[in-house]
Amino acid sequence: MNISIEHLQPIVSLLAGVLILIIPRLLNYIVAIFLIVSGILGLGWIK
Repeated sequence: MNISIEHLQPIVSLLAGVLILIIPRLLNYIVAIFLIVSGILGLGWIK
C-alpha cells in the first residue's frame, strides 16, 4: 500500500477531528498546523 500526499490529507483530517472531539482545546493548534501544512503543500515547496 502506497501512501501519497493525496491519501495523507483525509487521514490527517480524520485524526484531527477525533482529537478535537476528545480535547476541544486543541482546536486552535490543529487548525493552525493543518492550514500551514496545506499551504506549504499547495505552493509546492515540499513534493
